[in-house]
Amino acid sequence: RRQRPRRPPRATSPAAPALRPSRPRRGPAAPRQHQRGRPRSAPGPARQQRGGRRRGLGRSSLRCSAGEMGLEPLFQAWSYFRRRKFRECADVCSQLLERPPGEQVAGAGPYFTFYFILIQAAWNLKTRALTEMVYVDEIDMDQEGIAEMILDENAIAQVARPGTSLKLPGTSQGGGPSPAVRPVTQSGRPITGFVRPSTQSGRPSTMEQAIRTPRTALTARPITSASGGYVRLGTASMLTNPDGPFINLSRLNLTKYAQKPKLAKALFEYIFHHENDIKNALDLAALATEHAQFKDWWWKVQIGKCYYRLGLYREAEKQFKSALKQQDMVDTILYLAKVYLRLDQPVTALNLFKQGLDRFPGEVTLICGIARIYEEMNNISSAAEYYKDVLKQDNTHVEAIACIGSNHFYSDQPEIALRFYRRLLQMGVYNCQLFNNLGLCCFYAQQYDMTLSSFERALFLAENEEETADVWYNLGHVAVGIGDLNLAYQCFKLTLVNNNDYAEAYTNLAVLEMRKGHTEQARALLQTASSLAPHMYEPHFNVAILSEKVGDLQRSYTAAQKSEEAFPGHVDTQQLIKQLKEHFAML
Repeated sequence: RRQRPRRPPRATSPAAPALRPSRPRRGPAAPRQHQRGRPRSAPGPARQQRGGRRRGLGRSSLRCSAGEMGLEPLFQAWSYFRRRKFRECADVCSQLLERPPGEQVAGAGPYFTFYFILIQAAWNLKTRALTEMVYVDEIDMDQEGIAEMILDENAIAQVARPGTSLKLPGTSQGGGPSPAVRPVTQSGRPITGFVRPSTQSGRPSTMEQAIRTPRTALTARPITSASGGYVRLGTASMLTNPDGPFINLSRLNLTKYAQKPKLAKALFEYIFHHENDIKNALDLAALATEHAQFKDWWWKVQIGKCYYRLGLYREAEKQFKSALKQQDMVDTILYLAKVYLRLDQPVTALNLFKQGLDRFPGEVTLICGIARIYEEMNNISSAAEYYKDVLKQDNTHVEAIACIGSNHFYSDQPEIALRFYRRLLQMGVYNCQLFNNLGLCCFYAQQYDMTLSSFERALFLAENEEETADVWYNLGHVAVGIGDLNLAYQCFKLTLVNNNDYAEAYTNLAVLEMRKGHTEQARALLQTASSLAPHMYEPHFNVAILSEKVGDLQRSYTAAQKSEEAFPGHVDTQQLIKQLKEHFAML
């Protein structure tokens, strides 16, 4: 069959047709001896067709030799690790480590020593993969349990000066909405616009209040101890290895590994995060620091983290300060600020953050840390200013946008708050809390067409009963605002169905029962609300009003005193106490 010409035929005379000159064919070449003396692989089909011409090393031979030496599985595991598929990465590394030495280097010849390098690389990679599976950033992990708050022996002063302590409520200079407008936590601080571990824990004054009051977002059971939570986190990570732990720490020679810095760092993170064995991690870090002649700042930071976990805050402070002298790092500043906050020294932490901003101008985490401290100290105006500085550096910072939006909402500016929450929606934040806030902002901004649709979307996106309870509670407020008290009653009832510890719903139900004339039911609901949330002033004030109407002046005076203690600036409570004192004087 005639081939199709590759080029267009040239114009020639008919008598002399144009012929394309062909290259002379070469016969089959004789096999040449390899000069370097290494065994050659058998020529593939392409080489046999071309007469055995050698044009470098073929792909098939490269793949074969790499597979024999175990390079391809290791590269595959590294690819899984880079794509954050840590489970697959650990499985491939386990297959490499389980192979006998003969299979690892079959046919490799002089590459026998490569086996040890391969095993070391696979071990290191699997250690890092298992660590990343359970890794939690220590900077943001800050939960205090009952043991840490009630049995705290690191108190600097029993009676702190105003504005210098986070443990005492109301020790700020003001500058924010009152509890009559903005709800507060049991520690006396206003509810923030962004959920953080520090905002979920309170400062209970008694052990009974600490046990009875839930302080977690997803469970009604209070945190017993932060150290116990870390232990449970470590034991849960054992499920990643069905055959048991990957490394037997009891038989590990820490001194030998401390002399190998690259292996020691991966091993430390595995022991610290995966196994949660702080004692062995501290021993390894101390040996590695001694091997580095106390010149490696990274090991000093790790020693400080171990001391912080063990509750030795002063020793952790020394290690972090020493690390900052050797290497100025933002993370070290954040760790040291955590130590000062745990020691209840917010002013020292503020000064540390401001000194860090002098060395790292425009650092978002430092500015955000200052804003968080001001917010916890109930200085809302200063916190809002620093959150605005955060947005100047990073205009997509979710926490700053949410907190500024919350501040505008409670400052009676729902239209401006709606702009911030819409910005979050444009950024891709799509959850129940955001649509809940959008519904409230639309209602108070008189954009009624979007209110119910936002709440419907919030109910659809709710992931647990607590979020569903929040949505129904806000729908009850909307029903009260439009005058439909029957709908409000049903919404508050649905709130208690989803969350039986919702003190605000008990209070509002009591108010609705009082409007119906059901005094005893209202009294029972108010007593339940006051026992669930003793930091709220509304249940105590309503009990005082109800008792004063039925003539129980003594109970009314006691409840009014509790209301004044929860909110000293409440004018109606002060007037009620004045009237009761006049009644008592007349008796």
